[in-house]
Amino acid sequence: MAESAIRARGPIADAEAVELLLTGELRVLGRLPWSSNATFLVDVSPGEDPGAEPALQAVYKPARGERPLHDFPPGLHRRETAAYELSAALGWDLVPPTVVRDGPLGPGSLQLFVPADFEQHYFTLRERAELHPALRRLCAFDVVANATDRKGGHVLLEGDDHVWAIDNGLCFHAVFKLRTVLWDFAGDPLPGDVRDGLGLLAGDGPPAALAELLDPAECDALATRAEVLLSDGRFPTDPSGRRWPWPVV
Repeated sequence: MAESAIRARGPIADAEAVELLLTGELRVLGRLPWSSNATFLVDVSPGEDPGAEPALQAVYKPARGERPLHDFPPGLHRRETAAYELSAALGWDLVPPTVVRDGPLGPGSLQLFVPADFEQHYFTLRERAELHPALRRLCAFDVVANATDRKGGHVLLEGDDHVWAIDNGLCFHAVFKLRTVLWDFAGDPLPGDVRDGLGLLAGDGPPAALAELLDPAECDALATRAEVLLSDGRFPTDPSGRRWPWPVV
């Protein structure tokens, strides 16, 4: 797919983005490279007018394009959407708006496309101290979501210095399988905003919009991870040195 297909966009509120993602007309522009599963860039236009100007672009991951895995059941698109619902429930704004809906290649996830600087990734962003609050939230997010494949290239920076986390399909397993590159804050105390978000989740449990995307055992494990992290009061360490994805970028 040619880079010329990617368009800049202005700021958009989550609620407006979600509404457009759920109801807009989709036009596939091409397949995105370097993805293990079928992943497409699409234009999203409001209404049913095929000639309408696209309101935004999105990343479409149809369920039929998922490669079978031995350790995750089918339906990674639902986990992509659950990651957005978790980010929203925590109040951390880390995952772009994502929905489950039907599309040109069948049901799948549809996520707001982030026109990021793709030369940047976690290992470049961590050098900027002003981004550390967002990266600390992402570190906690990965622990709570049980992210098993948080590569450096899955951490994006949008033009206004907004840190985003994408490619969240391998999350929420009931068995602890954490693999992430975010170990720079290991052993540090949890900041107040992280504690506040975890407190909401541990106190109220997963919201309905999140719970309906996971099975009960996964919801229970999610709440337990939030409670344990909050109780510890510090970011976890990795004494084994093995809880890293491969490749790391």
